[in-house]
Amino acid sequence: MICHVGRTDEQTELTSDWNSPAWRAAETLQLRHHMGEPPAHRPPVSAKLLYDDAALRLIFRVEDRFVRAVAQKFHDSVCRDSCVELFFTPAQNVADGYFNFEFNCCGKMLAAYQPRPGENIRRLTETDCRAVKIVPSIQADTIDPEITEPTIWTLAARIPFTVLENYAPIVRPAPGVQWRANAYKCADRTSGPHWLTWAPVDWPGPNFHLPQFFGELVFD
Repeated sequence: MICHVGRTDEQTELTSDWNSPAWRAAETLQLRHHMGEPPAHRPPVSAKLLYDDAALRLIFRVEDRFVRAVAQKFHDSVCRDSCVELFFTPAQNVADGYFNFEFNCCGKMLAAYQPRPGENIRRLTETDCRAVKIVPSIQADTIDPEITEPTIWTLAARIPFTVLENYAPIVRPAPGVQWRANAYKCADRTSGPHWLTWAPVDWPGPNFHLPQFFGELVFD
């Protein structure tokens, strides 16, 4: 799986409007694969990536149902909520370790760097978490009880390279640079649990921490 990541201007406003001019020009990733048993609720999920001189940008669009969000602070277990995630190695070799950025639909975030899955996990400091700009379309702090009607939601984020460099060496994006990554959607403790992926993951049960299955990001 390969995604070409286009460049945008650093001054371009970050928006969760999927149809905004900047996002309209970006390549779309479709999260068509699942982990575990085929889910009864399988929401269509798309994602896009861009970069500017100082940061990586991302946006997700989810045609969801059974939307729930109870996490309230940085590093709460947002994967239990209606959640989208981007894991990436900021270089070509997944043996160099990876970052996991996880966001629930209300914009709460868990983020960390792991040299190996589950080893020496370094969660982002609160200062670094606050440097990540997050723009959710849902303007609520929590959602409980869950929304059971069909609901479309989006979430955009901008992750500064200086934040990443506090935890590991990175190869900054430029034309021809390649990273490894996967995009995910989950909702562990909702009425419609599911574990969806962009790049296929050949594993018997849900587990997103498998960098050997990351796809490729090619920066234009």
